[in-house]
Amino acid sequence: MADKAVEIANLLAPTVASLGVELLGAEYLPSPGSAVLRLYIDVPAEEAVGEDGQSRSVTIEDCEAVSREVSAQLDVEDPISGMYTLEVSSPGIDRPLFTLAHYQRFAGETAKVGLKLPQDGRRRLQGRIVRVLGGDVVFDLDGNEFVVAFTNIDKARLVPDWAALGMAPVKPGKDKPAKGAPKGGASKAKK
Repeated sequence: MADKAVEIANLLAPTVASLGVELLGAEYLPSPGSAVLRLYIDVPAEEAVGEDGQSRSVTIEDCEAVSREVSAQLDVEDPISGMYTLEVSSPGIDRPLFTLAHYQRFAGETAKVGLKLPQDGRRRLQGRIVRVLGGDVVFDLDGNEFVVAFTNIDKARLVPDWAALGMAPVKPGKDKPAKGAPKGGASKAKK
């Protein structure tokens, strides 16, 4: 997270927590004339499964409540000069990763990562999170470990396993006939 986003997240986290959800992180996207402040909220891990055994996730009502309370706090504290748009969102299945604890929690998952400074000729990488080692995150890139300083990570998101979720699109031509069989499905006899 950029410094401004970290500052805003630290300012707003107690307000968000008072509403029964946690602030995962913030994205601050300045632009001429207006900016976007995007907050990602989630149900605390210890409350993710209710007493009835059902999983609980962020609702639209949670987002609305956070938006109302945070808007009022931002009006009073005024950490952003100029116009901005506030967006409050659940993390979604391509969850952003903001802290070392997030990387630790999702070890074994695949992440897409953008780096602040190039490392070994890379500005972007996609690999499986192996572990957190001190202030570093270790990724598996094609069978090789790749260690990145957490402070060099600009943005990161989990990459959903669409097939495991049963949501993988069926690509045309995937039901191809066996090698040597005619491609049109029906064979034509030669005369």
